[in-house]
Amino acid sequence: MKSVWRRLLGPMAMLVLTLPVQAVEVDGVRLWRAPDHTRLVFDLSGPAEHKLFTLSDPHRVVVDVADTKLAAELAGLELDNTPIERVRHGSHNKKDLRVVLDLKQAINPRSFALRRHEELPDRLVIDLYDRVANEEKSLEQVSRERDIVIAIDAGHGGEDPGASGPGGVREKDVVLAIARQLQKAIDGERGFAAKLVRSGDYYIPLRGRVNKGREMRADLFVSIHADAFTRKDARGAGVYAVSSRGATSETARFLAQRENESDLIGGAGSLSLDDKDDTLAGVLLDLSMTATMNASLDVGASVLSQIGSITHLHKKRVEQANFSVLRSPDVPSILVETGFITNPQEARRLRDPMFQRKLAQKISDGIVAHFTSRPPAGSWLAANPNRAERRHTIARGDTLSAIAARYNVTLSDLKKINGIDTSVIRVGQTLTIPSG
Repeated sequence: MKSVWRRLLGPMAMLVLTLPVQAVEVDGVRLWRAPDHTRLVFDLSGPAEHKLFTLSDPHRVVVDVADTKLAAELAGLELDNTPIERVRHGSHNKKDLRVVLDLKQAINPRSFALRRHEELPDRLVIDLYDRVANEEKSLEQVSRERDIVIAIDAGHGGEDPGASGPGGVREKDVVLAIARQLQKAIDGERGFAAKLVRSGDYYIPLRGRVNKGREMRADLFVSIHADAFTRKDARGAGVYAVSSRGATSETARFLAQRENESDLIGGAGSLSLDDKDDTLAGVLLDLSMTATMNASLDVGASVLSQIGSITHLHKKRVEQANFSVLRSPDVPSILVETGFITNPQEARRLRDPMFQRKLAQKISDGIVAHFTSRPPAGSWLAANPNRAERRHTIARGDTLSAIAARYNVTLSDLKKINGIDTSVIRVGQTLTIPSG
């Protein structure tokens, strides 16, 4: 039978059997520095197997990538402030690419492959962990009334640029700029401290962002993003909190892994689950998640009312969705979509430093207004309610009577402290709230 097929196919049979397999190529190499590690990314023309091992005396990391050749330059990598002294490459077994990282110190390496996704190619990612974040506090810091901690998460980063808009504006750059402005605005408020989840151009996994917020003992987690849509006329900012479905799934996940995550460590205190049976732990988690979701909706509404005074809103209420970064069982979390980066007009505003500052200030105003009216126990704001100046920026739909009721003050006192004789107010006007 085989001889019949050979006669029918002729030389073509030999051609099919002897065609070489196309080798994978490394088309690009990129490097990012994060606070506790350095990430090295190889862009590949296709999927490839790899092996990683370390050597000492001197310290080296060796990576072998099967059936692959280098088509990118390594000489241009910026190695300052990284544990890498030099990058070398060569051929291994005549067909594999071997990359050697000569190190300045011992590190803890991690590597993994990422498959092609939308515009991103297949990638080989190597993380070199060389630092441990030191979050220790002095006795004086621990003993005094604490600041209200706001964790600010700039979405995307590193090899994940997020959405892109006209002129090559990238979401990861815009949201980091806004996050930095938001940190400045919040740090300028007495009794508040802002911490950036991502302080530079590097990537943090979604679960890692949530964990960082909890490690910071944050009272609020704020994730900053810029929306995108196929239609260029889509516009408007929005605020999201976790959905009921997301809350339920996170409660189940947390309960299943509670031997590894036994403490709820939100800013207001901690709740240990390791000595509770499954039924009681489930009830406590459900109560915690419900309270967290309600607090997220409240602070989201406050932020939405503020940003609505300077930009168009996509929806005039806080929306709920199953975003991974919102699913913390003990830290109220909101996601702010600052606008549509695919809309030419909004993209122009989002990349404007002046608008970034204005938007960050409004987000800060909303956060401060929420916590001023509901200061967490043990915070400086709770211990000094009459020393914190409360302010409210008028948003669409606000009335003086509703503002007075919200802050539990009388309408006459509100008018008096702001020198108002009528009930006429304007969007964007800032009012001082009298002490309660």
